[in-house]
Amino acid sequence: MKCLIVDDEPLARQVMEEFAGRVPFLEVVGKCSSATEAADLLRKTHVDLIFLDIHMPRISGLDFINSISNPPMFILVTAYSEYALQGFNVNATDYLMKPVPFDRFLRAVNKAYELFRLRNNTANGSQEVAAQRHILVKSGYQTVKIMLDAILYIEGLKDYVKIYTEGKKPVLSLLTMKGLAETLPQDKFMRIHKSFIIALDRITTLSRNRVMIGEKWIPVGENYREAFRKRMFE
Repeated sequence: MKCLIVDDEPLARQVMEEFAGRVPFLEVVGKCSSATEAADLLRKTHVDLIFLDIHMPRISGLDFINSISNPPMFILVTAYSEYALQGFNVNATDYLMKPVPFDRFLRAVNKAYELFRLRNNTANGSQEVAAQRHILVKSGYQTVKIMLDAILYIEGLKDYVKIYTEGKKPVLSLLTMKGLAETLPQDKFMRIHKSFIIALDRITTLSRNRVMIGEKWIPVGENYREAFRKRMFE
């Protein structure tokens, strides 16, 4: 996974590069001291993940990421905790507080890598997804194969998701709801709440505000109701 380090502090760039060097699936393809420098590099080099400092002179990390039409995954790195909410509002993969301990860095990049793998497994075109019929997710120290047709619904739990399947225990994985919603086949799955993605053909009872799958009532969030209504009733 090709990564870019963007931070105006030389020591911070050095620490991130050293940490990345300990992780086999990370390859540092560039280090930048400003958003302007990073934007120039992105025009020339493919990047899968950015380690992005928020508080930089002239152009902040948040302004920089908002200026990119289709940004790669990014992990925000900052000494200022008050930026955390803003970071998640721009769909950051994770948020690291300086000084960053290696174990927290590793947890963040593992989360990014699982999302990267999931996208690669399922984003190669709808025909390939249909033929594949499964996703691979990391749960603990194991990689679990989950058949798409077996999925009932998926519940978001902070940094994790819980995937409920027919006849088996739920699978807990360090993934994001946004990533799953983008990569699961949209003809079969739909996000109906900030915390729920459902398999449409598993609905047994539905109304405007909730659906039933198995014995579970699942709410339809207010921001998702209009799209759900159009999908199911028009």
